Amino acid sequence: MTRRSFLAPILLTLALAGCNPSSSSSSDDGAIADAAAKAASVPCALAGAQSFTAHCTIERMVSGDGLVLVVHHPDGGFRRLLVATDGRGVMTADGSDQASVTVVDPGTIEVGVGGDRYRLPATVKGQALPAR
Repeated sequence: MTRRSFLAPILLTLALAGCNPSSSSSSDDGAIADAAAKAASVPCALAGAQSFTAHCTIERMVSGDGLVLVVHHPDGGFRRLLVATDGRGVMTADGSDQASVTVVDPGTIEVGVGGDRYRLPATVKGQALPAR
């Protein structure tokens, strides 16, 4: 059973590879950049796949809306995710599909958009979560 988190009171700090702390535009962006992970890829399950076998890569960019994560698929496709500054985690930056965020464990969130799912490293702060 998947467990949805209460994201409003939680600050999700995404730990992403290739982050450049000097280009952050806010303190939340800085926290994300400061938590940069060592791996340049994240597990993904694309087009309704059940297992996380493909590896997607993350590109970080700051736009007028804030910090945007571009998740690149191995086949050339991609998704743009906007990191919310109000505690919601991430949401889609474009398109009609909505993102769903599930806390997998205290160090990982799963983001689902359409038939695609991504496992992103994250630190959940502000609330203790029970183990899955």
